[in-house]
Amino acid sequence: MHTNIPFSGNVKVGILGGGQLGKMIIDEVMRYDIHVGVLDPSSNPPAAAYAHECVKGDFRNYDDVIAFAKDYDVLTIEIEDVNTEALRKLQSEGKKIFPQPEVVDIFRDKCVQKDFYNKNNIATSAYQNHDGKPESPRGFPFVWKAATGGYDGKGVSVIKSRADYDQLPDVPCVIEQLVDIDREIGVVVHRNVSGKVVAFPPVEMEFHPEANLVELVFMPANISQALMDQSVELACSVARATGIVGTLAVELFMTKSGELLVNECAPRVHNSGHLSIEACFTSQFEQHMRAILDLPLGDTTAILPAAMGNVLGDAGSSGAVAYTGAEDMLQASGLYLHLYGKTETRPYRKMGHITCINKDVEVARETVRNFRKSFKIHAK
Repeated sequence: MHTNIPFSGNVKVGILGGGQLGKMIIDEVMRYDIHVGVLDPSSNPPAAAYAHECVKGDFRNYDDVIAFAKDYDVLTIEIEDVNTEALRKLQSEGKKIFPQPEVVDIFRDKCVQKDFYNKNNIATSAYQNHDGKPESPRGFPFVWKAATGGYDGKGVSVIKSRADYDQLPDVPCVIEQLVDIDREIGVVVHRNVSGKVVAFPPVEMEFHPEANLVELVFMPANISQALMDQSVELACSVARATGIVGTLAVELFMTKSGELLVNECAPRVHNSGHLSIEACFTSQFEQHMRAILDLPLGDTTAILPAAMGNVLGDAGSSGAVAYTGAEDMLQASGLYLHLYGKTETRPYRKMGHITCINKDVEVARETVRNFRKSFKIHAK
C-alpha cells in the first residue's frame, strides 16, 4: 500500500533535458500537482514554460548535474546523452535516479547495446562492433551505425557501395547485416520500482525515406494477434533483463519470414508512444512518472485506433519558425495538433506532431498523411 503519494509537491522530480519530451511529461503530470524542474543548456527550451524551475546548465557536465540534483528527490531523463558518471555518484549517495545510470549506459552506446542483446539471448540482427572505421568492409549492402551521438536518423546509413562507405567518419561503430524487413514495430514498456511491467499495444512505424526518422506511427499495427503478443513479450523481456525503472521504447524489425528482431531501444519516453496521449487510457508520459515514483501503473488499453505523424521543418528552410495551413486541421474532428515551441526551424527538425483517433485506423492514417502535406513549418 502506498502511504506517501507524492502529490501537491511532496516529492520534487528533476528532469535532465528540457526538450519536447520533457514538456510532454510535465504537461501530463501537472494535474497531479507534482513539482518538476528541468536542466537544459538552452535559456528557453520547450519545457521551460511548463516546469516549476528551468535551470540553465549542461546535462552532459558533471558539476552541472551534481548541482542541479541537490534540490530534487528523484532524477529522470528525456535524453540519453547525459553525464552518467555524475548520476552514478548521486545514486551511490542515495539519490533516486530512474532510469538507473547503468541502464542508460547500455543504450547510449550502440556497441554496448548490441552486446547486451547477444549476452542475454535477445534476438537481434547479426553485427560486428568496431573501435573505428574498418579498412576493408565486406558484404555490401550493410547498415552502419555510429556507436554514440546518433539521433533522429543521424549516425545511421545503409551502405550500398565502397563509394558510400568512403563518406563515413572514422568513429567507433556497429556494422549490421541488412535485414529483410517486412515492417517495423514499436512497443513502449514501463517498469516501476516494485518491478511490475506493463506494455502499450504495439504500433507500426513508417520512416521518412530521406531523413531516416519516423514519419508515421499507427495503432493497431497491421500484424496478427500472435505477433502482437510476441512483440509485447519480447519487449517486456528486454525491460526485465535490464531491470530498468521508467520507460523503455523497443523498436523491432519483423522480417518477411515473420521473425521478430530487436533493432534498438531507448530508455526514455519516445516518438513511437506519442499517440498514447489521446489514444490510450494512460499516456506514456504519465506512465513514466508513475513508474519512477512507484505508483500503480495505469491502464494502457487503446480507446480507439490512432495514427501519429511527425511535423518536420521543411527540407529547404532554416530560421525563425512560421506556420501555414493549420485552419482546416483545427476544424477536423478527432485531430490533435502538438507544437513543441521551438523558435528555430531547420530541415527535417521535429517541430511537432499530429495525432488522429478514429474507429477506422485506415481513416486515421490517411487523415494524418493529408494534413502533414497541407500544414507547413518553414522559416519566416
